[in-house]
Amino acid sequence: MQQEFTAFPRGTRNQGRSANRRLRRSGRAPGIVYGGSGEPQPIELDHNALIHALRNEAFHASILTMKLDGAAQQVLLRAVQMHPFKKEVLHVDFQRVDANRRIHMKVPLHFANGENSPAVKLSGAIISHVLTEVDISCLPKDLPEFIAVDLAELTLNESIHVSDLKLPPGVTAVVHGRLDPVVASAVIPKIIVEAEEAPAAEGEVEAGAPVTEAAEGETAEKAGEKVAEKAPDKAAEKGAERSGGKREEKK
Repeated sequence: MQQEFTAFPRGTRNQGRSANRRLRRSGRAPGIVYGGSGEPQPIELDHNALIHALRNEAFHASILTMKLDGAAQQVLLRAVQMHPFKKEVLHVDFQRVDANRRIHMKVPLHFANGENSPAVKLSGAIISHVLTEVDISCLPKDLPEFIAVDLAELTLNESIHVSDLKLPPGVTAVVHGRLDPVVASAVIPKIIVEAEEAPAAEGEVEAGAPVTEAAEGETAEKAGEKVAEKAPDKAAEKGAERSGGKREEKK
């Protein structure tokens, strides 16, 4: 489906930071269109219509028809600058398209049949989507809205690379640095099992562990037994000392 939108020329009075702020307050979004055989031209768009269009994935990866000054021209969306925390477009860039020159675009990936793959059904694996879009190069007429990735044959510990993608005729993948990036992989999630702590030895209280009333009673009972065992010895010692003293006095 062809994407169309309407833009309006932005005069010299409506350029600059102060003018852009006034433009946004009036419900318009500033932008520019450049490239091709024409000069860069400042434009403005209806902000609400632009926000609605930006929600459509195809608006980001399709040849767009821009109606400007009663004429239609083919453009690509190249950059969108959003407000840091408001849902507001600060600026938008479009590039004119030359039908005879190859273009370089990022195209979204659409994954399918992951739940039917052997990795998921037989091995209980999860499928990790390493990439969500891919760089391609093609003529404007060959630009796809998305690239389909079929996961139906994906098995455990297997990966799908960029070289495995089925690209439409006239479309080539563009990679940077890495020879063949991974697009998706099937792996078993790692489960971390906490080791159970060994129970404390009978009669021992772990350091820092709360002491219950039963434990306190048992401890007191043991302490009493120890005191009782030592008490007779001490009494006998004192009795012996006294009897020895009396014998010495009689002598």
